[in-house]
Amino acid sequence: MDRDFLIDVFSEFGPVTIRPMFSGFGISADGVNFALALRAGLYFRADEATIPQFEAEGSTPFQYQTRAKTVTVSSYWQLPARLFDDPEELAGWARAALAAAQRAAVRKRPKAKKAVRKKSAKRTKTSS
Repeated sequence: MDRDFLIDVFSEFGPVTIRPMFSGFGISADGVNFALALRAGLYFRADEATIPQFEAEGSTPFQYQTRAKTVTVSSYWQLPARLFDDPEELAGWARAALAAAQRAAVRKRPKAKKAVRKKSAKRTKTSS
C-alpha cells in the first residue's frame, strides 16, 4: 500500500496523517494513531467494544514473527477486504477505530502524582 492509495482509502473518513512506520505506515487523525498499513494489510485499532465486529467478519489480530515466537497484537485487527469497495462503510470502521484509540489513550494517561513535600533541615549557628 502506498501513500496515495491510503489517502484515497480514507477520503470519506476525512483528513489523516500518514507517517512511515516499520515496513509500512502509521495512520492518525487529531494526533491519535488508529491504523497501521503494513505489507500484510490494513489494521485498525480495536478494543472490547469493536473486536466483536472484526470477529464477525472473520478478521484476525495483527501478528508478527520473532526468532523465538509469534507475537499477537490484539489491539490491531485486519480490516475486512470487502470494505475497500465501500468507502462509506470503511469510514464508519475508521471512526470506530479512532474512538477505540482515544479510549485507550485515556486509559493510558498517567495518574497525577501527589506532591511530595521535602522537609528542609534548618541549621542554626551556635555561638561559643
